[in-house]
Amino acid sequence: MSIIECAMGAFQIISLDGSADEEHLPELSTSQMLKMYRDMVLARRLDSWLMRLQRMGRVAIHAPSEGQEAAMVGSAHALETEDWVFPSYREMPVYIARGVPISELLNRQFSNEEDPLHGHDMAVYGSRRYQIIPAPVPVGMQIPMAVGFAMAAKYRGEKAVAITYFGDGATSKGDFHEALNFAGVFKAPVVFFCQNNQYAISCPYSRQTATKTIAEKAVAYGFEGVWVDGNDILACYSATKRAIEKARRGEGPTLIEAFTYRLGPHTTADDPSRYREQAEVEKWREKDPIARFKRFLVRRGLWSEEDDAKLYEEIEEDIKREIEQAERKQPLRPDVIFADVYGSEPWHLAEERDELSRLI
Repeated sequence: MSIIECAMGAFQIISLDGSADEEHLPELSTSQMLKMYRDMVLARRLDSWLMRLQRMGRVAIHAPSEGQEAAMVGSAHALETEDWVFPSYREMPVYIARGVPISELLNRQFSNEEDPLHGHDMAVYGSRRYQIIPAPVPVGMQIPMAVGFAMAAKYRGEKAVAITYFGDGATSKGDFHEALNFAGVFKAPVVFFCQNNQYAISCPYSRQTATKTIAEKAVAYGFEGVWVDGNDILACYSATKRAIEKARRGEGPTLIEAFTYRLGPHTTADDPSRYREQAEVEKWREKDPIARFKRFLVRRGLWSEEDDAKLYEEIEEDIKREIEQAERKQPLRPDVIFADVYGSEPWHLAEERDELSRLI
C-alpha cells in the first residue's frame, strides 16, 4: 500500500476493539501470532524492570520503548535470518523478536564479565550472531550505514536485506536525506523504518516537518513510502514483509513510517512532563498496542484472560531470575578498554595496558 493509496489514513488491520480487516490479514499461524504477543509482553515487562533498576542506580541509563512494541516486534518478525538490523538506541523489542536472550541484554546493561560488547560504546546491543549492528551514538548515522551495507550485499549477489530503525527526529538530519537519495538512485535492498513517536526528545513532530507524513518524503527520492498504524502489530508486520520481499527481488527500497507514540520518557535522563500534557499521554494509552493485539487474539478464540495471567507470571519470574544471575557475575575488568581496538596489538597499547595493570 503506497502513501498515495493510504493518504486518507494510516494502513491498519486491527481496530482498537480487536476486530480486523479480514481482507488484509497476513498469513500467520496461531503459534506465530502468539510468539509475537509474547515478545511484546516480554519487551514491556523487561522495559519496566530496566526503568526501575536505573532509578535504583543498578544500571546506568535506559531508553524505554513502552507504547512502541507493535512497530518493532511486528517489523522484526517480517525479517529473515540473513537480514541485517541497523538500530538506534530504542530497539530492545527488535532484539527480543530476533531471538536475543534476555540474559545477554541484562549482561550488557550490568556491564558484567559476560557483557557481549565488553563495555564498549553506548550502544544498547550488537551481535553478528543475530545480524544486529551496534547502534551509533550520533542521531541518524545508522541510516547511511545500512544503505552502504545493502549495496555491498547487492554487489556480492547476496539476498540479505538491511533494515534501519530511526525516529522522527532523525529525518531532520542530512544522513537521512543523503541515504534515501543514494538508495533510490541505486535501488539498494534496504528498508527505512521510521518510528514516528511524536517527539524527538522534547521537540514535537509539528516542529520537525511541514509535511503531513514522513512517508511521503520517499516520493522525492523515487521510491515508495508507506504510512502505517504503528500500534497495529499486524499492519507493521505486513508492511515490512512486503517491503523486505520487494527489496530482495531487486526492486529497491521502501520508507515505512510507523505512526506511534512514546508513552515514557525519551531516556531515564528525561522529564517528559516539562513538554507534554498528561492528558495527551492518557489519550494514547487507550491505543496501547499490546491491549489491542490481545483483544484481537481473544476475539478469535486464540487467547484468554487465564492464558494472559499465566504468561505475565512466567515472564516476571524469568526476568527476576535473569536479573539475579546477571548481578551475581563479576564486573568487567578495567583492561577491557584495550581489547577489540586493533587486530594486532601495537607496542604502545601494550605499554598502556601494563601500566594500568600496575596501578590497579
